[in-house]
Amino acid sequence: MSTNELEKKPSGGNPFQRLNQQLAGIEPGLDPITMTIGEPRHEPPSFVIEVLDENQAGFRKYPAIRGTDEFRAAVGTWLKGRFGLSDAFDPDKSVIPLNGSREGLVFGCISARDYLQKTGAKPAAILPNPFYQSYGAGAHIAGADEILLPEPADGVLPDLDAIDPELLDRTVAFYFASPANPQGTVAPIEYLQQLIKLARKHNFMVFADECYSEIYRKTPPTGILEAAEALDGTLKNVVAFNSLSKRSNLPGARCGFAAGDPDFIQFFADFRNVAAPQVPLPIQALAVRAFGVEEHVVENRRLYNEKYDAAEEILSPLFGSVRKDGSFFLWLDVSRWGSGTEVTEKLWREVGLKVLPGAYIAADMPDGTNPGDKYIRLALVESLEVSKEAFRRILDSLE
Repeated sequence: MSTNELEKKPSGGNPFQRLNQQLAGIEPGLDPITMTIGEPRHEPPSFVIEVLDENQAGFRKYPAIRGTDEFRAAVGTWLKGRFGLSDAFDPDKSVIPLNGSREGLVFGCISARDYLQKTGAKPAAILPNPFYQSYGAGAHIAGADEILLPEPADGVLPDLDAIDPELLDRTVAFYFASPANPQGTVAPIEYLQQLIKLARKHNFMVFADECYSEIYRKTPPTGILEAAEALDGTLKNVVAFNSLSKRSNLPGARCGFAAGDPDFIQFFADFRNVAAPQVPLPIQALAVRAFGVEEHVVENRRLYNEKYDAAEEILSPLFGSVRKDGSFFLWLDVSRWGSGTEVTEKLWREVGLKVLPGAYIAADMPDGTNPGDKYIRLALVESLEVSKEAFRRILDSLE
């Protein structure tokens, strides 16, 4: 697989703005149901107001860029418990707070470029396709070629052996998500370790987007730090990004973390100290509390799985199994009825259901194909009752 075969074209802008433009002037057939944005709507933990109230004085202070001792310790304890990390994992050296994982995923690419100090050919960043637009933003700001690595089929991971070694030599950041958005694919530990070995051989950073790590059906997904430690006891060349948004239904808190290679994390913290805002102290206190308890996380996962059960019951006669190993999206192949954009318009016009065309969260390959073209994405963030109604409307429109 050569560099030229993978190089990406512009992604076409914000997918939700594109959708609004597409549907402008079209009246919905029924009262609208919107399932486009992956914005969690389950109840946040009951202790949110209590913690913020107890720590409100912290809003009068500038926080340290590396976060509070309590924040780093809480994240470290959670990572050790969730992913079985060893006592050698030192959160004081390997954890920093972020204003949500998106900020870190973007700024991280700039730091990777400067940290690795590769010379010669133009740096590259490898992105999955479909992909989260912030990956591309990070590559763009870092001045790196954005290289697409498409999923060859739904649920099939890209072939790492097929990537040109010359491309890997100039790569500074390899973005990877497990569970994937939107496909819900979960990578096994062997695949993650293969990626880590490539990162160390060719000296690039693996940026593992693990925002959906706690949204899964049965088996907790393996994390990149877990895979790295199991490989050789170190975290060299790997960074995990996570947040409170999906795990704790707190997207508005804008609080996440980066954890991994201690040398890179310290370099990244120094860059953020002049380029990025700190996380407010009361928000860090909220994170300490949230990462210290699991009851609300278990309940959150139960609610999503309940909706997957309903989707499986209602939609599988038409689509086959729609259940995904992780995340909270449905990724439906609608090619029998047209492209994803055509079916999106049909569902809005006929039954008032707003979904996202798969092509809007993917990019065209050099041969003109788009791996998201035949799909639509539904975010299962509404209540069970509203979700069931949405599933029934799909049947009404497509059967």
